[in-house]
Amino acid sequence: MLDWTQDNLAETFNFAFYLSCKELNHRRTCTFAELISANWPHVQEDIPAILAQAQKVLLILDGFDELKVPRRRHPRHMWRLEEAEAVPVLLGSLLKRKMLPKATLLITTRPGALRELRLLTEQPLFIEMEGFLEEDRKAYFLKHFEEESQALRAFDLMKNNAALFQLGSAPSVCWMVCTCLRQQMERGEDPAATCRTTTALFLRFLCSRFTPPHGGGPRRGLQAPLKPLCLLAAEGVWMRSSVFDGEDLRRLGVDPSALCPFLDGNILQKSEDGEACYSFIHLSVQQLLAAMFYVLELEEQEEEGLGRRQWHVGNVGKLLSKEERLKNPSLTHVGYFLFGLCNERRAMELETTFGCLVSTEIKRELLKYTLMPHGKKSFSVMDTKEVLSCLYESQEEQLVKDAMAHVKEMSLHLKNETDVVHSSFCLKHCGNLQKLSLQVEEGIFLDNDTALESGTQVERSQNEQHMLPLWMDLCSVFDSSRSLLFLDISQSFLSTSSVRILCEKIASAASSLQKVVLKNISPADTYRNFCMAFGGHKTLTHLTLQGNDQNDMLPPLCEVLRNPKCNLQYLRLVSCSATTQQWADLSCCLKTNQSLTCLNLTANEFLDEGAKLLYMTLRYPTCFLQRLSLENCQLTEAYCKDLSSALIVNQRLTHLCLAKNALGDRGVKLLCEGLTYPECQLQTLVLWCCNITSDGCIHLSTLLQQNSSLTHLDLGLNHIGIIGLKFLCEALKKPLCKLRCLWLWGCAITPFSCAELSSALRSNQNLITLDLGQNSLGSSGVNMLCDALKLQSCPLQTLRLKIDESDAQIQKLLREMKESNPQLTIESDHRDPKDNRPSSHDFIF
Repeated sequence: MLDWTQDNLAETFNFAFYLSCKELNHRRTCTFAELISANWPHVQEDIPAILAQAQKVLLILDGFDELKVPRRRHPRHMWRLEEAEAVPVLLGSLLKRKMLPKATLLITTRPGALRELRLLTEQPLFIEMEGFLEEDRKAYFLKHFEEESQALRAFDLMKNNAALFQLGSAPSVCWMVCTCLRQQMERGEDPAATCRTTTALFLRFLCSRFTPPHGGGPRRGLQAPLKPLCLLAAEGVWMRSSVFDGEDLRRLGVDPSALCPFLDGNILQKSEDGEACYSFIHLSVQQLLAAMFYVLELEEQEEEGLGRRQWHVGNVGKLLSKEERLKNPSLTHVGYFLFGLCNERRAMELETTFGCLVSTEIKRELLKYTLMPHGKKSFSVMDTKEVLSCLYESQEEQLVKDAMAHVKEMSLHLKNETDVVHSSFCLKHCGNLQKLSLQVEEGIFLDNDTALESGTQVERSQNEQHMLPLWMDLCSVFDSSRSLLFLDISQSFLSTSSVRILCEKIASAASSLQKVVLKNISPADTYRNFCMAFGGHKTLTHLTLQGNDQNDMLPPLCEVLRNPKCNLQYLRLVSCSATTQQWADLSCCLKTNQSLTCLNLTANEFLDEGAKLLYMTLRYPTCFLQRLSLENCQLTEAYCKDLSSALIVNQRLTHLCLAKNALGDRGVKLLCEGLTYPECQLQTLVLWCCNITSDGCIHLSTLLQQNSSLTHLDLGLNHIGIIGLKFLCEALKKPLCKLRCLWLWGCAITPFSCAELSSALRSNQNLITLDLGQNSLGSSGVNMLCDALKLQSCPLQTLRLKIDESDAQIQKLLREMKESNPQLTIESDHRDPKDNRPSSHDFIF
């Protein structure tokens, strides 16, 4: 408006109208002309002529988030300027561009109301007003303090608290922080603890506005007005209002004269435009006082005096509920302050200043709504990150211990320093943690490249001095959680120092870790360091390593396998870069290690010699492997001869996964030659997506009709078609066929194949699982299957189909099938055709 009055916008707009949402809250029914000319009654007669030039009109709606009137998503619209309507209708018509569509509309709002504003506006342009930038805040501190050293110290303290520093974009917050910290410094106190949490800072500011009397104790006359003021703040938060008039005060039984101490202390501000209106110096101060409403003890007569039945304030459970906080983001900040006020020092500060009692029940209430219920994997009403933030705000160790006592699983995604601070404070109190998943974003720890410029190296050194103590606290979870069984660190950017600390903690603690998953972690030597840390752990039975391309993972892993204390049973190496000699070393370890029974080498590219060494290892009687996965290892039929010969003599291997290798029909033939030998004990064979056609099914059919040990076969995503299925059905009809599970997902099976399959199911007495997902069988195909599956003699227990839920005939057939055969479970195939995991994957590993 100032720009316009100074003629800076005269060429764009001939007329500008300012509408204050605070004032609109008190308007009743009026015409649009009356609404916009309220402050300029002398132009009311000219309004129609002015609005006729709508393209030259600027309308400013200031403080949308402060509107008390109902803001419906689809308000009733009005079209005539002279028509009298309620304010919500007038505003809805304006926002939806039903009225004055050519005028320019400028709306200001706090972020909390942005979601609702988006629903009411058409194609808006959003501009964020950032307030004080970092350099502005720093300049403000330097002006406020006489000594530069004190100014910089205070500024650094605020900057170390990310939430407080963000609030510092408002000049009023900078003034509060400077005022509060300067007073402490003048008294010779250390202000570090004050800036540790937002609650501590704002409460200290609040209390500092009231000088205690000589001799100590609370100042007289503050206790009585504090409680109605807190009620006013709480109701304002719930009603999304930051301005209160005489009507609000009368309804809640608040005497305006009782607010004088808070006006004098710059906690409240008073506007004298017409009837007196009151507002808090900053929204955060209102939120703090709203939180105080929940912790202050109210006697019964005080509640009656404040008009208890007329309060528009939810209880603690409603305050913390995700549904309410989504509708009203301000409640989230009240929740943080509520936890902050649970701190015994904060409570004492409150009682000493105002002479009022703080409820001891509030901690129990907060625990009730944040504790993880028994048998659940998440907190009651808040997600993990929010709970950790709230608990950190409390700075109350016993509260954290009580809240974390039942936590058995924790998943942390550390995106910034604040996340590390909150997690490190809480995690060390998780005494019963069993599973920890960790992801560390890039930028928390700086790169360790020695070629960095000297200035960057200094920055890295400063970063480590600040972050490593926090990281050490976080890693102390290995000391406190003696029952930790599962550790998963994935997609993480660490540093050499942070990895060293983590490994030292794992190695030194009396760890009970059984399963460890490490995926896509930098720096590259992380895997080597972890393997060294795990070397002497008797409890470790499962280890997954994925995403190292530095040729340095296998040597330390071989040391782990050679360790006489090694009890590793399951090892998964994915996308591991290694030399032929390193694969040879691993093969030697497999000959001597007697604990490892499952080896998953998915997505490793074997050199010819490396693959042969592995196959030769399978020949040794001292190799104890029972399950082996070579999925997506770029194997071809050329490798199948050596593998087949190994299967002939190996009497321990029971599960073999060769998924996503181009073996072809020739490769299947070679494998079947080895599988026919009675010494071969293989039970599960996964050939998902191996370029197998009907010719390959001939060899598999022959194998299954003999006295083969094979009980589980996965041929998913192979184009076997009608002829291939016919050969398999021939095998299913034979009494020697021991097959119990058959996966034929996406095998180009059509309705014409179902008659043959139905006939096989009638005679087969072993098959309990059949996967026909991603095959279009149609109602005719399903009908033929029904004929066999309705029989009580059919042993099938699980059938997966691609089901068209809109096909009434298929739905009817499925109901009949279930009624006739209650033991049968029919699963609908909802998986993505691009799914690259074998359907039998979970069964094998």
